[in-house]
Amino acid sequence: MGMELVAALASVAAAVCAATAIVMQMRAHRELERSRARMDEASEQMARANEALVSVQSVLSQVLTTTQATLNQAASTSIIEQQHFDSQVRAIDQVSSKADEARREIAQNLEQNRGAVEQRLDKVRETVDVQLSAIRRDNELKLEAIRATVDEKLATTLNDRLGASFKQVSSQLEAVYRGLGDMQNIASGVGDLKRVLSNVKTRGILGEVQLGAILRDILTADQYAENVATKPGSAERVEFAVKLPVEGGDPIWLPIDSKFPGDTYEHLRDAIEAGDAEGVAAARRALEQVIKAEAKDISSKYLSVPETTNFAIMFLPFEGLYAEVVDRPGLIECLQHDYQVNIAGPSTMAVILNSLQMSYQTFAFQRRADEIQRVLSAVKAEFPKYQAELRRALRQIETAGKTVDGIINTRTNVIERKLKSVTAMEDDALAAELLEISDVSSDVADDEE
Repeated sequence: MGMELVAALASVAAAVCAATAIVMQMRAHRELERSRARMDEASEQMARANEALVSVQSVLSQVLTTTQATLNQAASTSIIEQQHFDSQVRAIDQVSSKADEARREIAQNLEQNRGAVEQRLDKVRETVDVQLSAIRRDNELKLEAIRATVDEKLATTLNDRLGASFKQVSSQLEAVYRGLGDMQNIASGVGDLKRVLSNVKTRGILGEVQLGAILRDILTADQYAENVATKPGSAERVEFAVKLPVEGGDPIWLPIDSKFPGDTYEHLRDAIEAGDAEGVAAARRALEQVIKAEAKDISSKYLSVPETTNFAIMFLPFEGLYAEVVDRPGLIECLQHDYQVNIAGPSTMAVILNSLQMSYQTFAFQRRADEIQRVLSAVKAEFPKYQAELRRALRQIETAGKTVDGIINTRTNVIERKLKSVTAMEDDALAAELLEISDVSSDVADDEE
């Protein structure tokens, strides 16, 4: 931005200098045009004077011709006429000489004017040349200064931007190096996770831990239990079971077991990444068989109506695995119909537990509804007594009000009539001290506070 601004300023300065030079040239050109017009005007005057002289000469020629004819015709005139004619001839000669002198004077004036005009034009030309040279030198100096300023600013801006760019590149490289270190740590962590997930027992513990965390976040400790033998007479224990309250009886269990067929799911992911359609289909069929086997195992080990609900929940700890199972056509219906097992992922498990939490609150409210009804009945039975006591208190307050009104109106008026003839003390403080009473206004203020 700074470089573009400096370049724009340089171009503006150059344009101003060029415009100044053009203006000076136009002024000089106008002066030359004016001088040329004056010379043309003087030439036209000289031409008109020459034409006038030529016309005077022609008139004189005609007069001389007429005079000669007259002389020829009047040869026999008298001496007086001859003298008169001579005087006319002399007058004509004088006129002719004066015309010659005027012609010479006009020519001389024209020569002087031409010389003066040429000298003036030379001076104007020299002045214009000097001014143009000065403007040119000034423009060159200004352009040189502008060029130096532009070069300096360009160098400064370039250095600043290069420094900022190098600094930014260095910071980005440092961020890249830190990211590479983080990626190496993540890669080592992924390797550790793969080693953990390669063990079947460890995978089961991972799903159990995740399911336990979800249960602890949503339910209270007395609403579920761990490692519960939900089936009477069986030693099999389900990982988690939720207590569902029953009206008029003991709560029943909702078995929830975590399953993670890691090897089958890993084969499916490898086939999808490799783009092997046949491998993907085979892996999905194998996953369906494993899920059915796990559902059958849950149904046979943990379901026992009426001690448990008529269905159990299989928890899949990863959303991708849950999505693959849900996408299999007819698999969810088969699990529900044949094995009474529902599938849940991390998000759907949270939704199910939240709905169970709402059912707990509804059941608690229903169980306390009778107690609330009894309390309301007792309040309704006690309310007439309360109303009677209020009315009796109102009558007592009205009686006390009448008594106070009588004291204020009757006895106060009697006391005031008796005290009319007594002069009141001007000092209120002395009166209060004498009667051993405090200031009423201060007491009122204290009461208001």
